[in-house]
Amino acid sequence: MSKISFRFFKDHEVRAIWDEEKSQWWFSIVDIVAAITESPNPRKYWSVLKTRLKKAGNELTTRCSQLKMKSADGKHYATDCFAQDDIIKLVRVIPSPKTADFLDWFIYSDNTIDGQSKKKAYTLLESGVLNKMVPGTVKCLQQIHAYLFGGLYYFAGKIRTKTISKGNTLFCLAEHLHQYLETVEAMPDSTFDEIVDKYVEMNMAHPFMEGNGRSTRIWLDLLLKKRIGRCVDWSKIGKYDYLNAIIESEMDSSKIRELLHDALTDNIDDRETFMKGIDYSYYYEQTD
Repeated sequence: MSKISFRFFKDHEVRAIWDEEKSQWWFSIVDIVAAITESPNPRKYWSVLKTRLKKAGNELTTRCSQLKMKSADGKHYATDCFAQDDIIKLVRVIPSPKTADFLDWFIYSDNTIDGQSKKKAYTLLESGVLNKMVPGTVKCLQQIHAYLFGGLYYFAGKIRTKTISKGNTLFCLAEHLHQYLETVEAMPDSTFDEIVDKYVEMNMAHPFMEGNGRSTRIWLDLLLKKRIGRCVDWSKIGKYDYLNAIIESEMDSSKIRELLHDALTDNIDDRETFMKGIDYSYYYEQTD
């Protein structure tokens, strides 16, 4: 039980843990109850439901396993978990208008481009390939993007030739992009402040048609790790705090600098920190 995953359904965290022996994920039942019922006390809700299921002779509860998962206080507690097939059965007996949406997300999320790309991101972090890349370079960012989206997007790893925008933000015009990227690559990156400045500018470049945020956050962590022996614990940065700060960074980078600084950790070789970082990074890109 070594792989930890944090998934998000409509901004609700769903913890999961990988069972290497059985080659399957186990999911926290309480997290799923909280996500689809919005009960003020999902733990009690599950306890009452479990009792009812037992009394009704439902065999579902016999397949429940208790696995240790990290809680909000940072400690690990025994947590009731189901494998995927039993989660599907459980959700179908919980009266909730969110059931259909949850099942669509739960069943198909691993088959989407994001789902497949996230699996590639896990593999990238575990493969050692990152350590062979030259941090802070455009080529490094292209290599990361190609790894994440190869076979999913035809433009994986390729610098865009069209001008793109998001919301009210217009990214670097395509005709100036290559020159702009040369300028960003040449920026100093030996201190935390310099690295953040470079990250902000690379974000404004947005060199790919899609997948910029997910690729650039990995690029940033690699740069921080190699230059100052730190990385970002992305789980400490809220989705909307990050999105608002990155939008503001076009004019004022102080907020994104503060968020990143406060989330720095020296656990640069901690597998769980990086895996969790991938989950949160992909969560930032989910639309409501």
